[in-house]
Amino acid sequence: MVKVLIVEDDIHISEMLCELLRQNNYAPSAAYSGTEALLLLSRDSFSVVLLDLMLPGKTGEQVLEELRTSSAVPVIVLTARTDKETTVRLLRLGADDYIAKPFDNGELLARIAVQLRRAVPQKRKNAQIRFKDIILDLDRYDALAGGQKAGLSKREFEILRLMMTYPGKVFTKNNLYESVWGGEFLGDDNTVNVHISKLRAKLNAISPGVEYVQTVWGIGFKMKE
Repeated sequence: MVKVLIVEDDIHISEMLCELLRQNNYAPSAAYSGTEALLLLSRDSFSVVLLDLMLPGKTGEQVLEELRTSSAVPVIVLTARTDKETTVRLLRLGADDYIAKPFDNGELLARIAVQLRRAVPQKRKNAQIRFKDIILDLDRYDALAGGQKAGLSKREFEILRLMMTYPGKVFTKNNLYESVWGGEFLGDDNTVNVHISKLRAKLNAISPGVEYVQTVWGIGFKMKE
């Protein structure tokens, strides 16, 4: 059964959405704050997220921004704000669709169905991620650079996968640690630097002189364009 996460702090709207989805053969789960939503998303896999903007704790926009550092799950924003600036910002942050409150139940179900259809070919396409001459095979957990296996550890592979998925984004050490290790980053922890150094060394051993991972001083790391 398709799992849908409902992130909505209004308990009446949340219960209504849960009932609507159950009646249409979905398996809904509810989160009532941005922090709770991110916790559930880190522990379970969902096919679609319905995300309200006005949430206690982390806002819907903050949830969306953090989620997009590690997941491409389709997100439909539920919002009472339909001005152009808001919708453009949401789409740039990574929202896949939005629907204005109050919404029609039939339209919401149709929009969920559209995102599920789009996700299927996207998943097949993303079985491999490419950047320059690096190929990540997500099914086999193999990393090739210049046609040769890079021999990456699991953590090194996950760091590279995260950065290659969003090659234009600068990832802080905090971003990388929380996404790859799943814990809270301590400022004096050298773990990320050590893994980045090993990752660079393995790629450089295959393609000497080619810089794949760029240090953005004072901020973090990104793929070298």
